[in-house]
Amino acid sequence: MDKKFAIFDMDGTLVDSMGYWQRMEREYLAGRGAPSGPELEALIARLKPMTLYDAARAFIAELGFSGTPEHVVAEMNGVMRRHYERDVSLKPGAAEYLRRLNRRGAALCTASATSVPLVKLCLRRLGVDREFRFMLSCEEVGASKNRPDVYFEAARRLGSAPAETAVFEDSLSALTTAKNAGFYAVAVYDAASASDWPALRALADECVVDWSKAAAGQRGSDPI
Repeated sequence: MDKKFAIFDMDGTLVDSMGYWQRMEREYLAGRGAPSGPELEALIARLKPMTLYDAARAFIAELGFSGTPEHVVAEMNGVMRRHYERDVSLKPGAAEYLRRLNRRGAALCTASATSVPLVKLCLRRLGVDREFRFMLSCEEVGASKNRPDVYFEAARRLGSAPAETAVFEDSLSALTTAKNAGFYAVAVYDAASASDWPALRALADECVVDWSKAAAGQRGSDPI
């Protein structure tokens, strides 16, 4: 990657957290006493592309939860906070890759669907928070990664244009958004989205399978 500017997703891209996110809603709903069953599973599946705020609104409307959407979001973030504080790990080689880009003079930031306080908490614990100029959340721009708002805002803050800015993502839908908005698309392999890897690989301008090999300037072997 030879771009001077780079925008990194966090979950599934830099850190191994997607398993926790995939279980978060069930973990949260179990704590609230929501009855399990096919209707609840259908609701969870329908909420996957939504922001946490929209998911919270759905829980209130369809499950009768008390409180405001902000309160429900805070409770869901509390579930993930515990995992970010003690369980989530950095992907091997990611730290050295980030440091390599910084040594080369690139400007880096994060753009995540996760709230900025949780991103900071996680990346600070893992010792890489200072590699980034700033951290940005979809919450701040009021749109999920189905729209390019968060990438455009990150580029604006970096002082870059999309074509000179790399976006690193493990999500097919998010990388498709970035690619269609004119960014240089870098697909990052994550086991949680392995079924999407052929499509990600076809879409991307560049692929990262192994951060350690990428940090050494090597092309990682294809996991498929």
